[in-house]
Amino acid sequence: MISRRRLLAATAGATLASPAIFGLNAVAQIRRGDELVVGIWGGAQERITRQHIVRPLEEKYGVKINYVLGGTPERRARAYQERGRPSFDLIYLNIFESRQAVRDGVTQAPAIDRVPNAKNLYESAKLGGYGVAFNPVTVVYDKRKGEVTSWKDLWKPEWKGRIAWPSYPGAQGTAALLMVAKLFGGSERAIDPGFAKIRELKPFAAIQGSQDQLYTMFDQGVADISIEFGSFTRSYAESRNPNIAIANPVEGQVIATNVACPTVGTKNQALVEAFIDLHLSEACQMQYARDIYYSPTVSGLNIPADLAPKLVLGADVNKLVDFDWDHVIAQQAAWTSRFNREIAG
Repeated sequence: MISRRRLLAATAGATLASPAIFGLNAVAQIRRGDELVVGIWGGAQERITRQHIVRPLEEKYGVKINYVLGGTPERRARAYQERGRPSFDLIYLNIFESRQAVRDGVTQAPAIDRVPNAKNLYESAKLGGYGVAFNPVTVVYDKRKGEVTSWKDLWKPEWKGRIAWPSYPGAQGTAALLMVAKLFGGSERAIDPGFAKIRELKPFAAIQGSQDQLYTMFDQGVADISIEFGSFTRSYAESRNPNIAIANPVEGQVIATNVACPTVGTKNQALVEAFIDLHLSEACQMQYARDIYYSPTVSGLNIPADLAPKLVLGADVNKLVDFDWDHVIAQQAAWTSRFNREIAG
């Protein structure tokens, strides 16, 4: 017979080895042979996370990490279809989709106390899940043709007919519409000034629907200015077109965040949280910053002096312009119709 003292000692040892996760219908322990399904973007993000997250977890625990690569809309739709019985354990969403998914009971709100590196997250990276990268949207332009210090510079005569306006919906087109509305007396709840001022910029050189499309337009001289992710554009400028500059407007850049979102109903809760913890580690965050200029979502990192000016850090994180994304999502269908009719048409 096992004595009470031995039973308590055994229980305490098990608790120290694998902390229980109370209040969740999930396996509270990482077990050899477990398989995790992660929906994430491809390219550099896949490469970096495989190096700094997948390989260490598989080697340490004898688990298998399976990726489902693709765009945000596809995995979001699948996660909603599978709500409560997910095939994904963890999905990556953008800023407004992640917040909505928590409210809709598709993904979990962050549990900061269970993910050690999450204690260093900026406050704006604790919404809708665990923010893993800031990737703000701003004005990008050919510096030989003019200078941009304000979003309002888009209305200067030197850019007339040379603008590649971003399509809507999409992070870039959404950010552009919301900022224009905000600057000219409106807001996300009073969007008319945004549409009116954007119409003044017509005719556009083009409507751009992707980074590749925009950068080809810059290379070929089709357009000279647009609204895009600063990080991607910095990589493009340094590798392909040094004439392109990334603006830091006085009104601020629009916040955009990649968010790691554990699904409601995952049976691999502890492994999900171990995955996220490594994504928030200094090694992974710094690889993102060096390779693709994604800004860290955790404070206290040792950022080299030559890299710091290319990122959004410290107090500048609080200057990123945020919006009521619940309202924005609710208006997406109506605004899409209006954009196609008034702007793209």
